[in-house]
Amino acid sequence: MNIIKLIFDNLQIVIAIILFFVGWYFGTMNERKHLESLDDDEHLLGHIIISNERFFLPMVQTDGTLVMGSVSIAQDRFKLVFADFLSLFGKNLTVYESLLERGRREAIVRMKQQAHEYGYNQIYGVRIETSAIDGGGVEVLAYGTAVMSVGNPNVPPRLPSHL
Repeated sequence: MNIIKLIFDNLQIVIAIILFFVGWYFGTMNERKHLESLDDDEHLLGHIIISNERFFLPMVQTDGTLVMGSVSIAQDRFKLVFADFLSLFGKNLTVYESLLERGRREAIVRMKQQAHEYGYNQIYGVRIETSAIDGGGVEVLAYGTAVMSVGNPNVPPRLPSHL
C-alpha cells in the first residue's frame, strides 16, 4: 500500500518517466526503420560506383553532370536529453554519431538516385558537406560528377517505382 501511495504522491514524475521511455522506444524504432530502408536503397543502387577522387578521368560515353543529394535529419528530444546527460561524464555521444551516419548515408543514396535517373553508373569527385542545425539536427549535402563510364561493368538494373 505504501508503494501505491508513493506513486500517487509523485504521479507527475512517474508520468514523465513513462513518457520518456515511450518516446525513447518509438524514436529507436523509427531510427531502425530508417536504417533498414537505407540498407535496401544502398543495395538497389549498389551498381553506381562513387569515388572522392577529384582528378579521376574515367572512360566515359557522356559528358559529366552535377548530381547532388541533400537531407536534413533531426534527432529526437529523448535521445538528446540522454546525450546531454552522458556528456557530463565525458562519454562518447553515439547519439550524434548515429545521426551523422544516417545523414551521410541518406544524402549519398539520394545523390545515387539522381544519377540513376539520368542513366549514369559512376560518380566521381564526391564531396560531403555537413552543417549542424540548432536543436540537435544535421543537414548533409553530397554532390559529385556523374558519368556513364565505359569501364564500369555494372549495368544499371531497373529500380522499383518508389525510388
